[in-house]
Amino acid sequence: MTDNRLIPAAVMGGLLALGFIGAGALIGQGVIHARAGDRTVTVRGLSERNVKADLAVLPLRFTASGDVLSEVQTKIDGDLALVRRFLAAQGYPAETIELGRLEVADTRSREYAAQNGGPRFILAQTVIVRTNDVARVQATTRLLNDLVRQDVVLQDFQGPSYIFTKLNDVRPQMIAEGTAAARTGAEQFAKDSGTPLGPIRQATQGSFEILPRDGSGGDEAASIDKKVRVVTTITYSLK
Repeated sequence: MTDNRLIPAAVMGGLLALGFIGAGALIGQGVIHARAGDRTVTVRGLSERNVKADLAVLPLRFTASGDVLSEVQTKIDGDLALVRRFLAAQGYPAETIELGRLEVADTRSREYAAQNGGPRFILAQTVIVRTNDVARVQATTRLLNDLVRQDVVLQDFQGPSYIFTKLNDVRPQMIAEGTAAARTGAEQFAKDSGTPLGPIRQATQGSFEILPRDGSGGDEAASIDKKVRVVTTITYSLK
């Protein structure tokens, strides 16, 4: 759903030529400054569009620790098999599952390491799910307790990242919408001031933003529902 809003940003008109416009009327139009001899109006057109993520990335990092490296390795291998079995049961094809690097830490090999009696070896393995089936990933995150119950220690779990990859598909129409919104604002100002609107003098397009749809200001990657936003700024001549 598109929500276009018009944002008059700056008006630079010849006060001598437009002297019949009162100061109160100028402020009502959002005037920032006016300059004689430079008869222009600058407006902004906002285009927003609600979209849904079409790619999900779910990293699962799990650890095992102990004092005998071979035993810890056996534990991490067993946990990897459990994770793979769990993901297969969730319906993920093999090509959507990537095996990350294996991390090995020997806490007693570090110089000046504190001898606190903890386990000597800590191994960590990461499995990454990358899929366009966003709804499946969302459902999977609610079932991760099944892995915990099988003694798989998930570490630093931040949840999946939801990504919108089709910005190029909506970009042209959103630019057109923003441009049309800007022109509507300029035409309204020209009408109110009794001055015909001239051609475009300058136009700039702001960067596209992808935000959480609810406007909470949280992490955009954590939200499936997103809002794409762009502002177009255009300066028109006043005849």
